[in-house]
Amino acid sequence: MPNMRALLLLALGFFLFPTAIRAEEPTGEQIYKQMCVRCHGMAGEGTKKAPQPLIGDRSLAQLAAVIDRTMPEDDPDSLDAIGSKKVAEFIFEKFYSPATQARIKPPRVELSRLTVKQYRNAVADIIAGFRTPVKLDDKQGLHGEYYNSRNFQGNKKAIDRTDAEVKFNFGTNAPESEKELKEKFDSHQFCIRWEGSVLAPETGMYEFVVRTDHALRLWVNNNKTPAIDAWVKSGTDVEYRASVYLLAGRSYPVKLEFAKAKQGVDDSAKNPNPPPKSAFVSLLWKRPHRGSEAVEVIPARHLSPVRSPEVCVIEASFPPDDRSLGWERGTTISKEWDAASTDAALETAGYVLARLPELAGAGEAAKDRDVKLRQFCRTFAERAFRRPLSEDEKRIFIDRQFDAAPADADLAVKRVILFVLKSPRFLYPDSGTLTEQYAVASRLALALWDTLPDKELLTAAAEGKLGTRAEVMKHAERMTNDPRAHAKVREFLLIWLKLDQNPELSKDAKRFPGFDAALAADLRTSLELFLDDVVWADGSDFRRLLLSEEIYLNSRLAKFYGVDPVKTDGFTKVKFEAEKRSGVLTHPYMLSVLAYNVESSPIHRGVFVARGMLGITIRPPQDAFTPFTADLHPGLTTRERVALQTKAVACAGCHTVMNPLGFSLENFDAVGRYREKDRDKAVDVSGSYDTRAGATAKFTGAKELAKFLADNPEVHAAFTDRLVHHLAKQPVMAYGIEKPAELRKLFSESGLSIRKLVVEVAVTAAITRRE
Repeated sequence: MPNMRALLLLALGFFLFPTAIRAEEPTGEQIYKQMCVRCHGMAGEGTKKAPQPLIGDRSLAQLAAVIDRTMPEDDPDSLDAIGSKKVAEFIFEKFYSPATQARIKPPRVELSRLTVKQYRNAVADIIAGFRTPVKLDDKQGLHGEYYNSRNFQGNKKAIDRTDAEVKFNFGTNAPESEKELKEKFDSHQFCIRWEGSVLAPETGMYEFVVRTDHALRLWVNNNKTPAIDAWVKSGTDVEYRASVYLLAGRSYPVKLEFAKAKQGVDDSAKNPNPPPKSAFVSLLWKRPHRGSEAVEVIPARHLSPVRSPEVCVIEASFPPDDRSLGWERGTTISKEWDAASTDAALETAGYVLARLPELAGAGEAAKDRDVKLRQFCRTFAERAFRRPLSEDEKRIFIDRQFDAAPADADLAVKRVILFVLKSPRFLYPDSGTLTEQYAVASRLALALWDTLPDKELLTAAAEGKLGTRAEVMKHAERMTNDPRAHAKVREFLLIWLKLDQNPELSKDAKRFPGFDAALAADLRTSLELFLDDVVWADGSDFRRLLLSEEIYLNSRLAKFYGVDPVKTDGFTKVKFEAEKRSGVLTHPYMLSVLAYNVESSPIHRGVFVARGMLGITIRPPQDAFTPFTADLHPGLTTRERVALQTKAVACAGCHTVMNPLGFSLENFDAVGRYREKDRDKAVDVSGSYDTRAGATAKFTGAKELAKFLADNPEVHAAFTDRLVHHLAKQPVMAYGIEKPAELRKLFSESGLSIRKLVVEVAVTAAITRRE
């Protein structure tokens, strides 16, 4: 009875004194100290057992769900859902969330030097200002002049036209033209000169390749010295190569001269009247970061019949910029970087001195040479510093250098260039030497072009016309039409898609015959064309990246993927398995990159969707990971093998997020071809995702997953934040704790226009005052 009486009193207490009873229940802080602190530290700073700081970007609901499933690691069932929620609330508000981290340590716009890319672009534009600019039109290809002689005699020119590509096999005939001209050609000997510009879509080392059985010379970005000189033939070589470093978004002068004579490379006949020899000529390249076999004829879209001036491209070797936060930053200084900037300054001085009469307009014998060289140096310094020089600066940077070398003007010019390019005024755009108008111009040019302000921006700054958001917006919209802006946005999209490292694709030749380096290069080109089309088309709608049913294919890709033959050798936009595919998620290049050489990889694909699309932080596994092979489990599908390998509690925290996302793409094999079965079993493409709002979204297959992502605010937020990082090279919250939400709202209200978002981000970076 005493026990019964005690129980009755206890039960009565629950009704009469609920507050007192509940006060004894542990708080989130108490649970954390009892169960979590030994691994994660008092402030989530980490310990030897769990060294990673306990910070991240999951929502409170997502964090609570992960804790409920996986924590404590040694006994997850010891903490129920209510306790998980409590401790999640404590962690989230105390140190976990981005907003909390911003309150603890407010982010700021950091003083940064030029990145390597910005340095090279800036020097290129300083020098470009001394040359007459040309404006390329919409015409594509190279201007060709055909001469009915073995030399380029003006009175022998028979054909003047634009050729889309240089890829000709004349055989034993003369070049094709109108019948009456063709009859005038001597099929034994003729010559052709192609001139114009080549447009570089990305920065890096390009390998130019020419193939011919006759005489040939090629100039690329150097009007004096040929990159390839096979004008005097010896031996039987028919292929020649030269490497040239080019900067993205710029056009470079190119000239190719070809001559067919009576003797070809294999001609040893003594007959004074031999029959016509065959002749062929083609101009090709291998773009940066592509496989050694990925050589292609330079397509018309990268050629212009208008000849551009030379571009000063500095090739000095710099240490890589810091990318620890996911984007390039110029925040680190080292002896290696300082030495590299000196080497680059010396290289620039050498380039200028070799072309000084052209750039300064002062020949060796000119009477006013000293005056012109001083003016050249002053203009050089003003362009580098992004503003006019003060009188003191003119005296220090210009006059003093000429006074120190009174008998050697060339040495004075060299001293000025070295002094200017090593100055913090050049290397640190926000070093505090710019008035606000010029600072706005500088930041806008860096955001959109990775370089210096152009003449229009500097003029606007000088006239005080960059003082309002509307004025800056007008220039930003103008600047997005420039190829340099297109190149920078394309680079961002490739980083967003985790393709910036240009992975070399190799697949099992027996399993996937025909998938070689050339096809992989075509796939990447197909994706890049698609990205450009979406961004710069009318509307520039972000959702098209995920929902489009169109793809760019050429004849080789069409054959491999079983599509109706493409009528042209170039790329054509076609509808491709519209009922099965949807945008970048199902582009064969993406699917091939996110796969092994034989099998698909739901984990790689799921990680990409989680990290790249949804912006979730997923850390690498602590232990080495070797996937179960199909041979080890021949009766299991890829999905079943992955589920088996990742079912352990230690894996659940991440794999319960990424596995269901990757499983939705299992209709596509390791080369991105559609399949209904895996290991003779129907493919299961059901998937799910626990949203930041706490709901569970379910989808079946790639199209439903793409639709979920295209309309998802989490995806829009991640895309917006990363665009800020890429353009401004600063943390998004450095522009204000509320700035992420403001930009996401503007993105939504613009109809998810990528182009408008680019402009808005660039303007925000430009007009934000620096402390």
